[in-house]
Amino acid sequence: MTVAEETEVTLEVGQRTELPALPDPAGHHREREMHAILEIGVRGPAGAPHATPAPGTGPALAEVLIVDTSRSMLHPPAKLHAAKDATAAAVRMLPFGTAFAVLAGRFEATVVHPGPGRQVLAVARPGEREAAERAVRLLDADGGTAIGAWLDLARRLLKDQAAPVKHVLLLTDGRNEHDHRSRRPLETVLDACAGQFVCDAWGIGDDWDAELLLTITRRLHGRARAVRRESELTAAYEELVAGLLGTAVPELRIRLTPTTPGTVIRQVKQVVPNEQELQPVPAGTGGRAAEYVTRAWGDEVRHFQVVLTADPTGRESGEELQLAAVEVVVPGVGRPLRLPPPRPILVRWTDDPLDASRQHPGVRRHELYQRASAAVAQAYRAWLRGADGREAADRALTRALALAAELGDAQLLGALRLIESAPGTGRIRPGLKDVDWQHLILSSALTTPPEPPSGVSSGADVGVGTGRGGAGGPAGAGVPGSRDDGGAARADAGAGGTGPGEAGSGGAGPAGADPGGPSPGHAAPGSRHPRHPGITLPVRPDGLIECPDCRWLGPADSVYCGGDCGRLLRGAPA
Repeated sequence: MTVAEETEVTLEVGQRTELPALPDPAGHHREREMHAILEIGVRGPAGAPHATPAPGTGPALAEVLIVDTSRSMLHPPAKLHAAKDATAAAVRMLPFGTAFAVLAGRFEATVVHPGPGRQVLAVARPGEREAAERAVRLLDADGGTAIGAWLDLARRLLKDQAAPVKHVLLLTDGRNEHDHRSRRPLETVLDACAGQFVCDAWGIGDDWDAELLLTITRRLHGRARAVRRESELTAAYEELVAGLLGTAVPELRIRLTPTTPGTVIRQVKQVVPNEQELQPVPAGTGGRAAEYVTRAWGDEVRHFQVVLTADPTGRESGEELQLAAVEVVVPGVGRPLRLPPPRPILVRWTDDPLDASRQHPGVRRHELYQRASAAVAQAYRAWLRGADGREAADRALTRALALAAELGDAQLLGALRLIESAPGTGRIRPGLKDVDWQHLILSSALTTPPEPPSGVSSGADVGVGTGRGGAGGPAGAGVPGSRDDGGAARADAGAGGTGPGEAGSGGAGPAGADPGGPSPGHAAPGSRHPRHPGITLPVRPDGLIECPDCRWLGPADSVYCGGDCGRLLRGAPA
């Protein structure tokens, strides 16, 4: 077996290693959290059919397709027609031997194929796929929407399946309005389903709820998407199923082992391509290690943020120490696999407040995405108030545009511009529908890594490279200082994104950084604050600036406050 025939897993750790040896004057210890970004990539053998199981292991995929058949799917009828076409196309793509079922969702869920009352999955073969398609074509719509009941039936059907990839594809046009009629509410069902399968959820029509789709997919480690036109759904389903069939690693675990007394794992979450909280499971080693499960990897790269708390007691300043070890564990993959060696998460205790205040670009980038998503949510809530909320909605949109420009995210900028009345105005477009906001909320939940600057490296950072499916810069490329060097453009079925050319103009938009200000990564004599035009933020003798609103201290080149208020510090909106 040659290296080229192996599936390769890569791991790089990115972090700023400095933490303050002493608490701040107020006695706060929050700065003693060590944040690290894990870049994990999977690259399979070129041209290999990943989803083909090893001999004797059974089908690689067990699939449940859920179709919303509530009464609203008939208004207009094109929604139900599109759902039938897309579901039939997905069934036709399932490889021979795949376990599958099709469910119809109303107040309760029923098994469309292999048939009502059946508690086992069908097995894909020519006659079975044709029978499933005939059953799908006969679907009609009536009743209401109770998504918890739909997912609970999928859980029961998948419970005893041995397939390494268990997946649910859910389509809805509604808002789970009849959850109270279910024997088990959605929140309880999500608790029962967590870790049992991966769920992707799609919205169709004009009345679906983005936050509902995000709640489901964040708990069940899938992705929330939507189509703007019913005719797009079949191609979107075909692309999704093709990705499932390209699964290279069904399950990958991140193992963290604290190696220094006083080190505690506080949080592990996925931050690229979307945010998902990960819960620990026993590592089975009998030590201090914890494992965090991720599922259904194709040829791709994902980023994870690890938060540790550390204790400097008895440690020398300036000495680099290992806080924890990171490993990648892939159980029972059934094919040749090359794993990376363990990587350290380090700390260097320092008395220099400037060193201690710097963030790794990946950590800072995720904070910017969180603020952009929050700004979109604030704009939407203000918009719902009508004329009374117009000014607040415009301010929140301007803030979201500024954050998207700083991130260099072409797709998010494009989605925001579909809401803006005209480029550069920072005002909400009149005549918007609620569904326009739902698409924007989904777009703001997607994330991209920064593009590493070519030929630049810095010993101050343990760098993280970028790329999707092994493309892009080399893993481990350094990123200087605490600047964020932008992100790659991305596409989404319902995002309405724009190309990189349009994104370039967004950086100079109304909410972008002050074009006359200092370039990132260089100390500035001062910064203007949007609430205090003309006032310069002085640089303290220790090289820091202080936010006039919440008194946060940070590097002089900070564009945004890193404290509780998160305000723009340099460059006032137009």
